[in-house]
Amino acid sequence: MSYDALLWLSFGGPEGPDDVMPFLENVTRGRGVPRERLEEVAEHYRHFGGVSPINRLNREAMAAVQQELAARGIDLPVYFGNRNWHPMVEDTLERMRSDGVRRALVFPTSAYGGYSACRQYDEDIERARAAVGEGAPELLKLRQFFDHPLFVAANADAIRAAHARLAGRPARTVFTAHSIPTAADAAAGPPETGGEWYSKQVFEAARLVAAQSGVEEYDVVWQSRSGPPHIPWLEPDIVDHIDALHEQGVRDVVVSPIGFVSDHLEVVWDLDNEAADRAAELGMGFARAATPNGDPRFAELVVELAQEHLAGGGVRKLSEAFPVAGCTLNGAPCAEGCCAPVRRPATS
Repeated sequence: MSYDALLWLSFGGPEGPDDVMPFLENVTRGRGVPRERLEEVAEHYRHFGGVSPINRLNREAMAAVQQELAARGIDLPVYFGNRNWHPMVEDTLERMRSDGVRRALVFPTSAYGGYSACRQYDEDIERARAAVGEGAPELLKLRQFFDHPLFVAANADAIRAAHARLAGRPARTVFTAHSIPTAADAAAGPPETGGEWYSKQVFEAARLVAAQSGVEEYDVVWQSRSGPPHIPWLEPDIVDHIDALHEQGVRDVVVSPIGFVSDHLEVVWDLDNEAADRAAELGMGFARAATPNGDPRFAELVVELAQEHLAGGGVRKLSEAFPVAGCTLNGAPCAEGCCAPVRRPATS
């Protein structure tokens, strides 16, 4: 099949102080999150002038993808749409229809399976097409890429660079990803597979990256949990883990945000501030590995994923533990019941 465009679909983030609360209200709509909690999170954004780096970094990555497409002789305009902040995906899809786009590929800025990491992007696509109505472009969401050789190589080199910043001292490597409720992780993946695709894919990505970067011992931990304290989430938390490493006599730590493709507030706050500050309080050396979307190989990765459909290109992946997943048309989930949303209890 032929395609007219590539839609870059992301989470979104505020780009000024006045954007912060409306953005957070979009993120938490329908979840019963109290105003006090939103104000607490808003202070993290205000620490950076009310600006998350995610939109800027997405635009830079999109420009690199556009250049890579041109270098390969592929005429495919790249459009930008977000779930929670402008440019909203509904508005972008309307513009695409006005531009005459009839069929587009969709690159979601998440490498993994699970509801928030994968199926919610299907819901974004379905919602946007419904909002546009008749003539809305057909949209094919590209597959998960946690085990793509270019994703693994970019993260491995970032870990080597972070270790080098610690002057060659032996440092413990710690991989982090966004925590989710354990019930959501249990529902991640087709029901017949037993679930836990999100955490299992994070562990698999960490294994692949550690092997390629020459790291023999490492840990996988979680960050950025939210919600009521009585709801179990994936643990341990990164800051708690730094405390545990200190008690074990570890003096230096390298943190790789393997669960994220670019910096955004939860990376720069939870890692570059909270985790780094805790390590400093304990007298530990701390280096945070870069996220991959600034690496030229990330643009190559996106174009390779597109070429799987544009020219019947081969599928490159390093893990045999998971089938190719995530290629879905017009917002349909991968399989019936796959990564079904888990209802969150309202916070009182």
